[in-house]
Amino acid sequence: MEELDGEPTVTLIPGVNSKKKQMCFDWGPGEMLVCETSFNKKEKSETVPGCPFIYIIRKDIDVYSQILRKLFNESHGIFVGLQRIEEELTGKSRKAQLVRVSKNYRSVIRACMEEMHQAAIAAKDPASGRQFSSQVSILSAMELIWNLCEILFIEVAPAGPLLLHLLDWVRLHVCEVDSLLADVLGSENPSKHESFWNLVTILVLQGRLDEARQMLSKEADVSPTSAGMCRILGDLMRTMPVLSPGNTQTLTELELKWQHWHEECERHLQDGTFASSPHLESLCKIMLGDEAALLEQKELLNNWYHFLVTRLLYSHPTVKPIDLHFYAQSSLDLFLGGESSPEPLDNILMAAFEFDIHQVIKECSIALSNWWFVAHLTDLLDHCKLLQSHNLYFGSNMREFLLLEYASGLFAHHSLWQLGVDYFDYCPELGRVSLELHIERIPLSTEQKALKVLRICEQRQMTEQVRSICKILAMKAVRNNRLGSALSWSIRAKDAAFATLVSDRFLRDYCERGCFSDLDLIDNLGPAMMLSDRLTFLGKYREFHRFYGEKRFFDAASLLLSLMTSQIAPRCFWVTLLTDALPLLEQKQEDIENTKLEMLRLALARNLARAIIKEGSLEGS
Repeated sequence: MEELDGEPTVTLIPGVNSKKKQMCFDWGPGEMLVCETSFNKKEKSETVPGCPFIYIIRKDIDVYSQILRKLFNESHGIFVGLQRIEEELTGKSRKAQLVRVSKNYRSVIRACMEEMHQAAIAAKDPASGRQFSSQVSILSAMELIWNLCEILFIEVAPAGPLLLHLLDWVRLHVCEVDSLLADVLGSENPSKHESFWNLVTILVLQGRLDEARQMLSKEADVSPTSAGMCRILGDLMRTMPVLSPGNTQTLTELELKWQHWHEECERHLQDGTFASSPHLESLCKIMLGDEAALLEQKELLNNWYHFLVTRLLYSHPTVKPIDLHFYAQSSLDLFLGGESSPEPLDNILMAAFEFDIHQVIKECSIALSNWWFVAHLTDLLDHCKLLQSHNLYFGSNMREFLLLEYASGLFAHHSLWQLGVDYFDYCPELGRVSLELHIERIPLSTEQKALKVLRICEQRQMTEQVRSICKILAMKAVRNNRLGSALSWSIRAKDAAFATLVSDRFLRDYCERGCFSDLDLIDNLGPAMMLSDRLTFLGKYREFHRFYGEKRFFDAASLLLSLMTSQIAPRCFWVTLLTDALPLLEQKQEDIENTKLEMLRLALARNLARAIIKEGSLEGS
């Protein structure tokens, strides 16, 4: 049976009492309009709503963050690059390339996190500072989760190397120790620094034993009574068996060496070697993996997953991936001790340790404020062939569903929508239809933006959208009395009706002003003038004027006759045509080279003019 989701969080709208008043709302592609109606739920209706405002509720407010926009822009390039190299990925090179892509995503998160941290420091008011700090925490959690997923699902580290990866994971995300180390070493007498033993303990907890030995040597230098104990503990740290990268020893060899080392540590503890120094004795207990000694360092461990990795390092260094969930769950229970409940981050990490990818994605979708993280992580995991079997009941797989949601959010932004186009492109099932629906809703606020949208539609052979956009631009141009632009857009839209309307406006302007505007456009219509009869008439009528201006009177007369007989001239323009014919009808200049055919055409023009006048007078009577 499918697990049911919990109730969604309630969004409170200031000034609105939903218990007393009915609400109305309207969904948009990336936001919702909400307002209070004038209807009471129980009592008689009031004439005026109690809250006379319309609220816009956005589902992806993060797209409006200046810093997070860099995250979206940078990761877009990584995403597109991954889709394009998919066919080239095979064998070991495939895994290495996917790991590299994952690290690139994490580096973008960390860069954004660092910039957000600097913004928090530089914030001029406490509210902004808190907001930036909150975003830093969210980005840090995202990178923590992604890094763990990279280790478990993409690297697929086996027993041995698995612990090395987990140690690096903890060290990367519990980084306060580096500033503490610099602080202690920068003091006049490091071993007397108030945080000296805390520092040594943290170094041991993180498995940084070489650095811990160096700190112990400073204690030995200034304290002869503990010098021998420091040397013995330092030797134990130095001889601890570790499976380093490139080491050829087998896991069995490592386990045997580790067991001997562990027994030696146990012997020193039983013999009371460190009994006179509580600090050194505590360190020895930690190195033995003593759970009580580890739990005493809760404040230095900070969290249960640090406790888990330290526990594995000193108790189960060759832990297998399949056993991780057992140690993770027991570490969580021991660390929390029933005093508090797991946070959403704890649940996500636990799902990862249980190798439940779908639960990781589901929990992240609920906990995080936007779709960026789950969309890109899911896409990467899908390229790792880990999600092929998980199809959703409404016709799409998980990868495509999350990419569609993320791209839809981008389309709510005035410029990030351009990134969303590529995400729709790489959704084979529903991407095309989703792009068509969203691109029609983009506000064409400037002609430059309209040209961008148009180019995108033309590249994808989205004929209906091209026609719709051109028609919208043509209508805007008509309203602004930019007839040349309007005609150009209507021709591009192949909209015969609108081209006819614009042509009529050109002809009407000619009647009022006695001249044409936008001559370059009309003179170069070419085959486009065949789009509609009225556009043809406009183009040919302009050609008649050009002939006349060039004193090519017989060409002008021939073309005018053709316009009169073709019946494409609007009825309201007949008088204008006749007026234009008068100079030709009264032409006195006879060229001796005129043929009988030319004379006949002039005669026909004269008689046709009389016939049109006669027809007009009969209709008017």
